[in-house]
Amino acid sequence: MAIKTEMVGQTFGPFKRDYDWKALSLFALGSGAAFDGKTGLQYVYEKNMKMLPTFGAMPIVDAEVTKTIDWGYDYSGSLHWSFDVKFHNPMKKLEGTLSTKVLLKGLYDRGEGRGTLAQHIGETYDDDGTLLFTCESWDCCIFDGGWNGPKAPKDIVEIPEREPDFEVTEKIAENRALIYRLSGDTHPQHIDWDYAQEVGYPKPNCHAVSTAGVACRHIIDTILDG
Repeated sequence: MAIKTEMVGQTFGPFKRDYDWKALSLFALGSGAAFDGKTGLQYVYEKNMKMLPTFGAMPIVDAEVTKTIDWGYDYSGSLHWSFDVKFHNPMKKLEGTLSTKVLLKGLYDRGEGRGTLAQHIGETYDDDGTLLFTCESWDCCIFDGGWNGPKAPKDIVEIPEREPDFEVTEKIAENRALIYRLSGDTHPQHIDWDYAQEVGYPKPNCHAVSTAGVACRHIIDTILDG
């Protein structure tokens, strides 16, 4: 399938997402909150509930968004590469409708056999039109490299050569991805064993945003004192 470079620079949406405390709770459960029935209850219990911050990435990785912005990639080989969320205003309501506009910022060729990077930038607003968060999300589409496109900008993270500030061990439940996908990222690679193996994975894998949610919980608890 030909790469539709003419889509770069276009904005799509708005994509609407209704949510309530149950949706916020489900997202947090899919990110490991309350894995022992107690730790992290503030993210899953409607009493004095807090939103797990990584929920800010959910509107841009929703299956409706990824399938709508079809620039000619092979969906079976799409992997979430990275994301950054900037929070502009607090999300004060436990129910409402989120509205997200998504810009296809760039398509970058990693070369034959290495895929294409797709850069998306989404802005999410609440019912009142208040900008809540901006999410920059990157996907690596592993079957779509080698079309002589522009190279991706370098993003070098300097890792200090010292011991970490803290370490946390948490067992990832075998059904974590099955819970998380109910929040909207329903790619079959996370649940369908035959599909995953046909693509080249030994088994279904866990979502990147779910894994980031695990790290986010521990950073909040350890560095920010909850």
